[in-house]
Amino acid sequence: MGNARVSQAARRPDANHSFDPGYFKRLFAIEDRHFWFAARNRVIATIASQIAAGLRPGYRVLDVGCGTGSVLRVLELACRGGMVLGMDLHAQALRYARERTRCRLVQADVHLAPFRAQFELVGMFDVLEHLADDMGVLRNLHGVLAPGGTLLLTVPAHSSLWSYFDEAAHHCRRYEPAELRRKLTRTGYQVEYLTQFNASLFPLIWLGRRLAVLIACPARDRRGAGHTDRSDDLALSELRVRPVVNELLAWLLTKEAALVARRCRLPIGASLLTIARKAWRSV
Repeated sequence: MGNARVSQAARRPDANHSFDPGYFKRLFAIEDRHFWFAARNRVIATIASQIAAGLRPGYRVLDVGCGTGSVLRVLELACRGGMVLGMDLHAQALRYARERTRCRLVQADVHLAPFRAQFELVGMFDVLEHLADDMGVLRNLHGVLAPGGTLLLTVPAHSSLWSYFDEAAHHCRRYEPAELRRKLTRTGYQVEYLTQFNASLFPLIWLGRRLAVLIACPARDRRGAGHTDRSDDLALSELRVRPVVNELLAWLLTKEAALVARRCRLPIGASLLTIARKAWRSV
């Protein structure tokens, strides 16, 4: 996906910024109710509990790019036998995370993770796509993991789904399953499980985002000076919690989450989830 990745980043005018801190307040307000976050957290909770069940008490868990603490709170409940720590680059995010969890929080850059101890479980949930040097980040996380430790990772899937939402979210790329597996293997991981998920959303995202652009942006100025503002407006519209629709999609994704929890491999999806073990050395 090399060429696709470059073209995606090139379409984003502020590609050097990994995330807009202005979104934290909006995310904090809707994450507990929005179907997408609820479904993802359910999957993460189940998989994290399965991994934690095989660890000795006192193990360490790190949530990289923990943001406002939505997933961090899930990990705190799923990993009661261990010490859970959240890390984020943005102080604004950590202030919100403090309202959700009692976990220790660290403000730090993933490229310069300030840890002497290693972690038995490292989670990174919809963060890697924001970072230009994704393989460098994966290598850094390999060094943070204890021998045999587990990386639990979610990312958005398929360059064909690239849209205004990715631009507004400051994504550098979306991932193909084979690409993610290859990058993990090359940076020293053994991939135990990799699946697409959010299958129910794939056709909705593909069609809905294209229709939204056509409706909101007349053809003559779709690439004009207001393009970035329109991308932000369209993306924010997807973060609204709409009654009935929200409940229906939450129900559909709950059924799907049960399949992922059983380690089934779904043939299609708008997201990818992987469980990868630290190999002896990175490549």
